Amino acid sequence: MVRRCNAVGVRIYVDVLLNHMAASYDGVVSGTGGSIAYPNAKYFPAVPYTEQDFHSTCDIQDWNDRFQVQNCELVCLKDLDQTSDRVRAKLLGFLNHLIELGAAGFRVDAAKHVPAKDLKLIYESMHDLNIAHGFARNTRPFVYQEVVDYGFEQISKYEYSPLGAVTEFRFSEEIGGAFRGYNQIKWLRNWGPEWSFLPSEHAFVFVDNHDNQREGNNVLTYKNAKQYKMANAFALAYPYGIMRVMSSFDFQDHDQAPPADENEQILSPEFDSEGACVNGWVCEHRWRQIYNMVGFKNAVRGTDVSNWWDNDDNQIAFCRGNRGFIAFNGNSWDLKERLHTCLPAGVYCDVISGALLNGKCTSKTVVVDDWGYADIDLGANEFDGVLAIHLNAKLEERKERKAEKMERMLIMEIYSECHVYYVLQNQLPFIQLSETETIFAKKKEKVLNIDSPTAEKKIIFNTPNSSNKVAYILDNLSMPYYL
Repeated sequence: MVRRCNAVGVRIYVDVLLNHMAASYDGVVSGTGGSIAYPNAKYFPAVPYTEQDFHSTCDIQDWNDRFQVQNCELVCLKDLDQTSDRVRAKLLGFLNHLIELGAAGFRVDAAKHVPAKDLKLIYESMHDLNIAHGFARNTRPFVYQEVVDYGFEQISKYEYSPLGAVTEFRFSEEIGGAFRGYNQIKWLRNWGPEWSFLPSEHAFVFVDNHDNQREGNNVLTYKNAKQYKMANAFALAYPYGIMRVMSSFDFQDHDQAPPADENEQILSPEFDSEGACVNGWVCEHRWRQIYNMVGFKNAVRGTDVSNWWDNDDNQIAFCRGNRGFIAFNGNSWDLKERLHTCLPAGVYCDVISGALLNGKCTSKTVVVDDWGYADIDLGANEFDGVLAIHLNAKLEERKERKAEKMERMLIMEIYSECHVYYVLQNQLPFIQLSETETIFAKKKEKVLNIDSPTAEKKIIFNTPNSSNKVAYILDNLSMPYYL
């Protein structure tokens, strides 16, 4: 499986347990591959581990006591002694075997229950990734560590960040609170370390994961579909952290198992005509709004946030360099604004309501003018609450459209010595007249209405092939015509 995945560019990151073995049980239990164990005797012959490889039996009763958290048993799971050379050698052998099989890295479960200095010794001794699976020579495994720290923990996430990425659980709480309406989303402008998060390069972030989606609090899940999609869109659009998208199954109680048949064999997902999962699987990664935002993230890679706009409440928008633009409406009224998108002129497909497929939009479109502005219309009752466009979702201009555009830019030549700047698609000129007057255009006998506060009685009109053309000014014409 790993070889097949690597061959098509899908990397495998293994969820590994370095802190403990199985929980308490009297007698023998069966493990994977036919192995057996005697948990209460701390005897695991398949490794093998014996009682000397574990810490003394004790429960974690005080979560502010570092010794208990790192030496006692987490919910009765037999706690390994990572200060032991023998235990570290066994754990290292396990990790290196997975690397040999083609794993790209590891999620280290319950990392905060192992002292950082002991994990450091293990990580430093891991092999480089296996070049036989397409990895560059001297590439180190990617490690992200589960460290639950909401800011008041005795054991800090910052102890583990020098070793690799660390789960930033505050991210889930804060982004969930914002899109649930408990905090105005305008405050997301400075999203990142100013919220007491880890530095971006160390933060492993997610809207929800398999644990906190079952714990409640502010965390959003697939059960809050609109807000969940908005939160994921923001997390994928804003340049902070190493983002993971959730993919889960439907559950109604905390300990519910994945979809299974009558023999308790886990079912493979099945799909509807649009590729979404059915038969008990949710597969959030297959939601159009989420996988298209992964495309957005790829399209804007290497750019920063610019041109932030908000309505001082729950409507926001921003650019990612000159490659992408996104808007959110968290209010109970429509967002209707003319905003600067930072994008080149053209017609773009909204990748939230649809996509660009076979050269056509299956979604609503956004028209960006020559100055980068567009009319953004995002209704309060829309299904998703987000609009996103980027360079890879731009429609190609047809030849006849290009010809029409050039025709609109033809110069007006009549009589006077007034120089005007051309106006395209409802955009006002850069330099305008001091009072409402109109310019008579020879082309098709149309008029252009210009209203301006400036004192100067001229504006400059340029075309791609000429400049400083003349136009005739007429008074008392009020109907505007935009070239």
